[in-house]
Order: sequence, then C-alpha cells, then structure tokens
Amino acid sequence: MSESNFVDYVKVFCASGKGGAGSAHFLRTRNNPRGGPDGGDGGRGGDIMLKGNKQLWTLLHLKFTRHLKAGHGVPGMRSLKTGANGKNVIIEVPLGTVARNAETGEFLCEVTEDEETLVLVPGGKGGLGNDHFKSSTNRSPKYAQPGEPGQEGWFILELKLLADVGLVGFPNAGKSTLLSVISAAKPQIADYPFTTLVPNLGIVSYHENRSFVMADIPGIIEGAHEGKGIGLRFLRHIERNSLLLFMIPVDCDDIREEYRILLNELRRYNPELLDKPRVLAVTKTDLADEEITRELKKELPDLPCVLISSHKKTGLEKLKGMLWEELNKTV
Repeated sequence: MSESNFVDYVKVFCASGKGGAGSAHFLRTRNNPRGGPDGGDGGRGGDIMLKGNKQLWTLLHLKFTRHLKAGHGVPGMRSLKTGANGKNVIIEVPLGTVARNAETGEFLCEVTEDEETLVLVPGGKGGLGNDHFKSSTNRSPKYAQPGEPGQEGWFILELKLLADVGLVGFPNAGKSTLLSVISAAKPQIADYPFTTLVPNLGIVSYHENRSFVMADIPGIIEGAHEGKGIGLRFLRHIERNSLLLFMIPVDCDDIREEYRILLNELRRYNPELLDKPRVLAVTKTDLADEEITRELKKELPDLPCVLISSHKKTGLEKLKGMLWEELNKTV
C-alpha cells in the first residue's frame, strides 16, 4: 500500500442517538371510553460502535469521515407498543485500534480481535410509558418518562500494528531490505535516511508451514521520544509487537553505544517496552572482512545476536530460527 494510503491516526466527532420518549396514552374504545394507561416505552437511541476487521490495516477509510451520528429512538405508542430503537453506527477498524477521549486523552477501549464489537458512545435509554406508573392510588397517570439524551464528543482512533516481530533501528539500518528479502512485502528502499515513512508488514515463512508477522517500523533517531524526526509518530506501533529485533549496521562507530541509544529511546517513551524479549541483528556484514567480523563478535551486547547480510542472504536462516525460538518462549 502506498505511503499516502496509510493512516494510523484520526479524530472523529461522534454523537449517539437520544432515547425516544415514553407515551402517556390512554386506552379509548367505543366499549371502553375510560380505559387505563396503555402508553408504550420509547426506543433506545443508537450506539456508536467499533468493530474489528482483520482485512483492514489502516484507518484511511475514516480520514474524510469526521462526523458520525447514530439514529434517535422512536417514541412509544399506544397499545403498549415500544418505539423502534435508533440505528447504530458501526465503525470497522483494523485490529490494534485504540480509542481515546480527544479532550482528556483517557483510554476508552481497544479492538484486538476480528468481529469484536465494542460500544464507543452509548445511546440514550428510551423513556418508560405511563403504563409503568399506574398503581393502586394512581390508576390514571398522565405522565411518562422522556428519553435520555445521547452523548457526543471528539474521539481519537489510533492504530497500533499487531505483529510478532518489530524491527527497531536507526534509518538506513537495513530494516526494509531485510523485510523485502525474507517476506513478500515490497517496502520502498533507497540509500538515504527515512526512506520508510510508514510501517510495513510482512509474513515470514518458517519450517513446516509455520510463519510469523514482522513489522518494519520507520527509523528512530536519538531524541525520538521528544518528537524529533519521525520516530515518535511510530513508536506506538512497537508496543504491540511480541519481540523486538534491533538492527545495527556493521559499519557503525560503536554497536554497543548505538544499541544503548535505541534502548534508551524505547525506555523514555514507554518503560514497559524493555520487558519484551530482544534479539540483535548486525546487518550489512558483506561490508566487513572476516578479521573485522571476528573482532566484532567480542564487542556485542549481552543478548541473542546474529550477523546477517540481506544483500548476500547470509545468516537469514539462523536469524529466522532465533526469532522463532524466542517467540515461542513467550507463549
């Protein structure tokens, strides 16, 4: 999908329907001109609902839909007939969509399963008809309840990609190249920073028809947690990944230091990210000779590490095996 078609943040105005008023009708027939109360209840106002759709992975379809209004409940009628409920508005969203109150930032709900339906803004209840208020001391109540008003406000829908493995690294670390080599994904690739402007997903095949989902997150830079570069916009996608694959090129000045900076950016954005299992891939090893590679192995951080070259396709099977093993440790 092209970059312009990827939308992971929208702000929408939602208004649920008001409940229908109860009826204060009395039974009147030729044979019974002074019958009792027979007013029906009002219908419930329509809800604004979120529904998970595994076929979606962007909020693009909501980009130009800023106002959503549910139907109002129909008032109650005579003969104890309840008014019809207002029409619900169902918003289909990708799995991993989080809803927040736009004014307070309060977390409201999160859609994580296909066909899962959650009420974002409930409609107002319908009013009770006068039949509910008759008693031994008041056999002809001339009143009924009004319907409850609906609710309205601005809401933020924010997508956090669901993936097994999230690629973490500075721009030009080789993340997009790796994804293009070991999956069918075709991200944009070029030799300059911030080639990847939107997250990309790819399904990585493993032995015996097994597979896992890998997400290429746009490059982080030092200070991303403060909004520098484009990292802050996409750091939230890492929150939904089961495992983090750190990628550092072999020709960087100090692999340990670069790993420390990346780890620090995640910590300062959300300390809980450090609880996720981590693997390190040293990329572009086709640029280094055997002597440099041997020396490099002595300086790697203390976590599962593998040296790879997406260009020459070396170390990739070992990497997939390591990722599969780490993913299944978390099950």
